[in-house]
Amino acid sequence: MSTLFTPLKLGSLELDNRIIIAPMCQYSATDGKTAPWHDMHLGNLAQSGAGLLIIEATAVEPAGRITYGDVGLWDDETEAALAGTLAAVRSHSDMPIAVQLAHAGRKASCEKPWLGAHALSPDDENGWQVVAPSAIPFKEGDPVPESLSKARIAEIVSAFAESAKRSVRLGFDAIEIHGAHGYLLHQFMSPHANKRDDEYGGSFENRTRIVLEVFDAIRAAVGKDYPVGIRISATDWVEDGWDIEQSVALAKLLDARGCDFIHISSGGLHIEQKIPLGPNYQVPFAARIKSEVSMPTIAVGLITEAEQAEAITFTGQADAIALARGILYDPRWPWHAAATLGAEVKAAPQYLRCQPRNLKSLFG
Repeated sequence: MSTLFTPLKLGSLELDNRIIIAPMCQYSATDGKTAPWHDMHLGNLAQSGAGLLIIEATAVEPAGRITYGDVGLWDDETEAALAGTLAAVRSHSDMPIAVQLAHAGRKASCEKPWLGAHALSPDDENGWQVVAPSAIPFKEGDPVPESLSKARIAEIVSAFAESAKRSVRLGFDAIEIHGAHGYLLHQFMSPHANKRDDEYGGSFENRTRIVLEVFDAIRAAVGKDYPVGIRISATDWVEDGWDIEQSVALAKLLDARGCDFIHISSGGLHIEQKIPLGPNYQVPFAARIKSEVSMPTIAVGLITEAEQAEAITFTGQADAIALARGILYDPRWPWHAAATLGAEVKAAPQYLRCQPRNLKSLFG
């Protein structure tokens, strides 16, 4: 039996298989509200046969969006829009759906990728003042972020908790906290972005304080049995930055607090990062963290082939694998992986007649 297609529990949530669709921003929302594009895009992915769909980074306040086209969940209007999208998707799919709650920090207020992805100044019609742990821009020439006061930090922690309450009300099956890719929580974690001299800067304990505060606030808001996990960058890929040893230490702290899963990526914090790209290039980080904690680990990053994914789960390097660009390219990747590995996968009844003649049990 294929390990990739065996069930997996993330806290109280049971998945049919170990293929997870990672969050992928679509930059197609209006004032934080999902649009018909999201109904189509997520509806397509929800027919893929994956075990879990995590929707794109969803900002907990307007200033937390990467671009003016990002999805948000900070008020009744954004909640109502997401409710409509979820209703459309779930009318034809029972795939579990999670939300990734996020704040972009100094990497906010940007143009959409296909229009250049450059930082927008607060004076731009689509821009705003960005915030960060310290007044250090992501790269030279970007607008200087406003260093967060302790009062504003508390407001953002509260915003995560309020968005979490809305997530539960909407019926999301789990929450993933975005602590990766150089966004706000990662900015606090890395000494390259965090030069504070108060209780939120300096030592490892101080730099990770906001991450634990956000987790604790969400856990208090949603209850002990609701699945809550986190995505982190295991390393900055820059000397003297956030690294795998600190990631292990943070993972242990979260594990002790009852975190239900950890999704392990890397990079995104420093413009001078040197990433040795290649198949499975981030999997060793997932394997290391898995060896140190009890919560399930999710590996991601240039996992493109069925046998490759099977090897990761079969050898225990990670409990699950996540796909992002790969499943945008091939939205039926789980079908094709099941066919390759001799496994079964779910398909909507409208699609049953497309089962290949030589794969009589592919669709169960």
